Amino acid sequence: MMKATGTAAAMATLRQFEYLVTVVDTGSFTRAAELLHVTQPALSKQVQALERSAGGPLLERLPRAVRLTPMGRAMLPHARAALADAERAGTAARRAAGLAGGEIQLATVYSITLGVLPPVLRMWHRRHPGVRVRLVEFAHADALLAAMAAGRADLAVGPVPDGWDGPVRALGTERFVVAVAADDPVAAGTGRVALGALAERAWVHFAPGNGLAEVLDRACERAGFRPRTAVRTEQTAAAPLLAAAGLGPALVPANLVPAGFAGHLLDPEPPVSRELAAYARPRPDPVTTAFLELLAEHARP
Repeated sequence: MMKATGTAAAMATLRQFEYLVTVVDTGSFTRAAELLHVTQPALSKQVQALERSAGGPLLERLPRAVRLTPMGRAMLPHARAALADAERAGTAARRAAGLAGGEIQLATVYSITLGVLPPVLRMWHRRHPGVRVRLVEFAHADALLAAMAAGRADLAVGPVPDGWDGPVRALGTERFVVAVAADDPVAAGTGRVALGALAERAWVHFAPGNGLAEVLDRACERAGFRPRTAVRTEQTAAAPLLAAAGLGPALVPANLVPAGFAGHLLDPEPPVSRELAAYARPRPDPVTTAFLELLAEHARP
């Protein structure tokens, strides 16, 4: 008869997952220990226990940083998913018990936070004031989709995902406009501008990791040129303001432009747009389903 191997002792705990994730997110055992309110030796001991149960090192300890090993990179998304599932389990238990409160985790990209979500969030708060919304934002739709696949949110709002295995609600088409300064020569035209006519201009561009950078590059490529860059910004909302200040044209979602915009807006030729959707993990709970339906009914890209 085979001897028992002590499975319970070898099994990773949620606390160990939390320690691993916090070390990775802070990049330091010292900062992680401070954030978790534990001593650094206790933190290190639990991470080492997790590494023993995994069968190898998860973190490479460098002089001034911490880096994931290949085993650590493989484990990290599962650790995040386990923590998210535990959080959702607690929220579901509170809902079932009829307790006030609860939380829904909503992931999106920066431009949609500003251009699409505010009226939806306002309506949700009016209808369900006891359910908090935790908003997680990403610069790129690929990072948004990866976060959903890793279980870091209950639902997401962004470009339509390919091959998503869960509920998807179409939200409509997000239209893009060209923002320029009020005294820009193209502002005196018909309200439209051929992108090819701006081929020699230097543009207000986005940081390489921002998904809107790819939208501009693809639109200009279809028009037969590669955009030169006057300035790059990581802040999505800054692009139309920089264009209004005369730094160059910017291609931005129309819903992102603030009220009282001091510049001028033009419709690009050919038109530029993208389809948006809300999507949830498979088998969403009733609160997530309710938020999906609210988005489908009231989101106006």
